[in-house]
Amino acid sequence: MEARAADGRERPWRLLVDCGFGPRDTKARLARLGLEPSDLDAILVTHEHGDHIGGVFALARRHDLLVWASHGTLRGVMTERFASVRVQVCSTRASFSVGPIEVRPYAVPHDAREPTQFVFDDGRHRLGLLTDTGRGTVHIRRSLDGCDALVMECNHDRAMLEASDYPWPLKRRISGGYGHLSNDEAGELIYALDRSRLRHVVAAHLSRQNNTPALACAALAAATGWLPSRIRAADQREGFDWIEIDSEPVFPSSLF
Repeated sequence: MEARAADGRERPWRLLVDCGFGPRDTKARLARLGLEPSDLDAILVTHEHGDHIGGVFALARRHDLLVWASHGTLRGVMTERFASVRVQVCSTRASFSVGPIEVRPYAVPHDAREPTQFVFDDGRHRLGLLTDTGRGTVHIRRSLDGCDALVMECNHDRAMLEASDYPWPLKRRISGGYGHLSNDEAGELIYALDRSRLRHVVAAHLSRQNNTPALACAALAAATGWLPSRIRAADQREGFDWIEIDSEPVFPSSLF
C-alpha cells in the first residue's frame, strides 16, 4: 500500500503486508513496481505461517524496517529470528498509525495463534485487506463496511478442491471454519457489505491447484453486480499493478 501525505514529505508512505519470500526474490518483486526495499516504511504481519512471515525478519533486519505483528503471532516465531529487528506489537483493540496511514487491525478465524487482517485509512480512502480466514463473520463485515477498495481472499473453488488429489484432512482444513474462503464465500461476504463507496476489488490468495482467476473474478462480479473484467486477480508470480483510486467526484485521487 502507498499513500501520500500533505506534510511536505518528498515520497509517499509505503507499507508491505507479509513477506514469505527471501530478500532477493522480494527485491525483484518490488522492482516490478518501481520500488526498492529501502522505500518501505514498515512491514505488517497477519500471522506466523511460513508463506506470510518467512522473509519478514531478514528483510526488516537488512533495511532497518519496523515490523508490526500481534502478540500471538510473535509468540509463534522463534525469538532469535527477530533479534536486532525493530518490532512493535499491534492489537485488534486499537488502531495505530504509520505516517498519515491509520491501520486498524481486526481479528479473523484462522488456524494461527492470533491472526489479524487490516483496514487502512489515509483520511480520504479506506482499503480493506482480507486473506486467510475460514469464514466471514459479523465482525469482519463491520470492519470492511464502507471501503473504497478491497483485497479479498478467493482461495479455492469448492468443486475443484473436492475433486483434487489433496488428502482428505487437508481438504477439510482448507474448507473448514479456520481455513480459507472459497470463491462463493468471498462473494457472499462482499454482497453483505456496505458497498456504497466500493470502486476496486482484487481477488487474492488464489490456489494454483484449486482455483482459476476466471472463477474467482466471476464470483466477485456476481456479488458486486460488476462485469467480471472490472475485478482484478492477484497472480502468485506477478501480483498486480498499482491501483489508483480517483473516483471523481466522490473522492480525490490516492494510490494503494
